[in-house]
Amino acid sequence: MAKHAILSASGASRWLACPPSARLEEQFENTSSEFAREGTLAHELGELGLKINLELISTRKYNSEVKKIQANELYTADMPDYVDIYVDTCMEKVAEAKAKTPDALFKIEQRLDFSEWVPEGFGTGDFVIIADGTMEICDLKYGKGVPVSAIGNKQMRLYALGAIAEFSFLYDIEKVKMTIIQPRLDSISTDEMSVAELIGWAEEVLRPTAELAFKGEGEFCAGDHCGFCRAKAVCKARAEKNLELVKYEFSDPNVLDNAEISDILGKADELAKWAKDVQEYALEQALQGEEYPGWKVVEGRSNRKWADEDKVGEILLGQGFLESIIYTKKLDGITKIESAIGKKEVTRLLGDYIIKPSGKPTLAPESDKREVYNSPEADFK
Repeated sequence: MAKHAILSASGASRWLACPPSARLEEQFENTSSEFAREGTLAHELGELGLKINLELISTRKYNSEVKKIQANELYTADMPDYVDIYVDTCMEKVAEAKAKTPDALFKIEQRLDFSEWVPEGFGTGDFVIIADGTMEICDLKYGKGVPVSAIGNKQMRLYALGAIAEFSFLYDIEKVKMTIIQPRLDSISTDEMSVAELIGWAEEVLRPTAELAFKGEGEFCAGDHCGFCRAKAVCKARAEKNLELVKYEFSDPNVLDNAEISDILGKADELAKWAKDVQEYALEQALQGEEYPGWKVVEGRSNRKWADEDKVGEILLGQGFLESIIYTKKLDGITKIESAIGKKEVTRLLGDYIIKPSGKPTLAPESDKREVYNSPEADFK
């Protein structure tokens, strides 16, 4: 079984903001989701794509390994299209690096040890490039649920520190670039800083905070970083922060004013997420025998369904009912068809028939990059 770092690079934004959470999480099982396994599969395909482009494996070996990936139940026909964006981006950077430095260094799935600053800290860099005094770390994010930016990204900084520790004695590295490629969200972002700036941050911020986190010390601090914490459902600091809304002091006992509504809107999403996390955790524990005063597990609502659809269809057709009446034929959605035949093929064959209607209006903070919504009614005023 692969060893997992207590202070992982992927969890850095969390334990840097909330140091004691690293040890608190140890009390909870570290399970892998289907999304994580899908991401791992995409990374394997990306690794093969880089190796064949850099002529590190034979075509025969490449084809053999790709077939194994294609046999995985999580593989979809559009996965190569998205992974190709990552591979192509990396190979463009390879060409640029070679133009400047013919003997540029390229490392794929490189183990990176940053334990000089983080106790027992290590991780894996998807793709590392060193050329002309500049080192670049490229990271594939296959998920599409949460946008991830390279700007100020703590995980990428830890990878960069690990690469500096590994290669600085061989190469004179002055500048660091950190690039995140998230193809399913059509996003590529890069952060850049000098090695001196990065080391300064590591010494002043990272090292002291990591020492606290490793010992399970420091202050609990709830925030956006709680989302992937294994203790998020039972963490008291998160509960206290969300329950502040319940204690809200209103200026008018009868109605909310606009300022109060704005304040509540800013807290409502996190409050809903927290409540859902608690409910899901409580159900999971109750199914394993835990008891919660005043609550019990019951059977939820369900809808009637045919026990044997083929037999039902046979009976109805036998009674003279038309097939067009008892069966529904509907074209699958764009995403499902892309998964079935591939994104590039959908674009080639059906690109002219794809439209993107206006989205349903929703409230968002003023910092949101989207333009203010104008209703059709407002256009006629």
